[in-house]
Amino acid sequence: MGKPTIASLEDLSDLIPRFDQRGMDLGLERMQQALQAMGNPCGAVPAIQVVGTNGKGSIASFLASSLKAAGIRVGLSTSPHLISWCERISSNGELISINELRQRLTALKPLAQTHRLTPFELLLATAFDYFRSREVELLVLEVGLGGRLDATTAHPFRPIIAMGSIGLDHCEHLGGSLEDIAAEKAAVINPGATVISAEQQPEVARILEDKTREQQAQMRWVTTIPEDWNLGLAGGLQRQNAAVAKGALEALTPLGWKIKQEQIRNGLAHAYWPARLQSVRWQNLPVLIDGAHNPPAAEKLAHERQQWSDQKLGVCWILGLQFHKQAPAMLRYLLKPNDLAWIVPVPEHRSWTQPQLAEACPELASQLQAANTVEQVFSILLTQKPWPTPPPVVAGSLYLLGDLLAKQIIKAE
Repeated sequence: MGKPTIASLEDLSDLIPRFDQRGMDLGLERMQQALQAMGNPCGAVPAIQVVGTNGKGSIASFLASSLKAAGIRVGLSTSPHLISWCERISSNGELISINELRQRLTALKPLAQTHRLTPFELLLATAFDYFRSREVELLVLEVGLGGRLDATTAHPFRPIIAMGSIGLDHCEHLGGSLEDIAAEKAAVINPGATVISAEQQPEVARILEDKTREQQAQMRWVTTIPEDWNLGLAGGLQRQNAAVAKGALEALTPLGWKIKQEQIRNGLAHAYWPARLQSVRWQNLPVLIDGAHNPPAAEKLAHERQQWSDQKLGVCWILGLQFHKQAPAMLRYLLKPNDLAWIVPVPEHRSWTQPQLAEACPELASQLQAANTVEQVFSILLTQKPWPTPPPVVAGSLYLLGDLLAKQIIKAE
């Protein structure tokens, strides 16, 4: 998919409930009843459901880009968004317009109130409504949280399950162990489905295999995509995500779609998914941004740094970490002896502070600094010439990165 034109930050607060008022309320019944009341839009349209802790958005992007390259009309639903609500709903690589989104949300407002839909459920219902009007042939549905009780699982026709990497995150909702979380995600596997996954941790792999056998489904393990395949997304970790997408695309053959290898290659090469190891600019100076916001993602980001020039001399991290995240574990993955981490608040979210992290990680306290904003850190770095090499890395929260992009503090290259 080409780079979408993202609408400026819009206010839909009159139509979408605030997450802090109507946020996390997992369950399928509300969504199933709402879809039934709508006439089951897209109920007969097959979906590739994308599940996992990390990499879901990347896998979904690879899938949608490749399906577009193959000439298949695809509806893509993702979350969260960086700048615009419109990012969550796209058809054939084009985001829904803000005017159409507002119109459809307005039309669905009575239904949303009747069934007490959460913001995620309302947006997904809107997506199905929109996809019906676009006569899409195939859906790509990114799970919002977990799987067993996620609103995407209310879709009745999910013959292919694409599994991203499964690790510890959202423990307050999904359970405190890796086994608990894997079981919540494996629960999306329905009878006869084809499940595609790259390598998982042994206890996760066992749960996926057991669930697949129980449901008389088919499990297909894929290996990392070859180095001679060009990918539109940066980083070695994307080769695993691309392999899952490729496997899911190949699993479409029994459903009547034979996608050619060159179409898959083309789609993977042109995929676009911002804020994942993305190179951006601040005042024409290089900056790297990454959406890593949990320990498994931090571990992968720490692995990626091994490929960066001069990284052994130290990396300058600028981290915004929501308070419910396992920030101490993230720091322990990210920080090496010569690194420095500036701790900044995530706008409009309760966040970890530098003193709290220094107390939680006393061995790293001397490497932690505090700042009020990312811009403040950039200004300080500018006075300490030369500009850091490798470039400073802003990470820890997609909300933080979305705020920077929306305000055009940083700009994509």
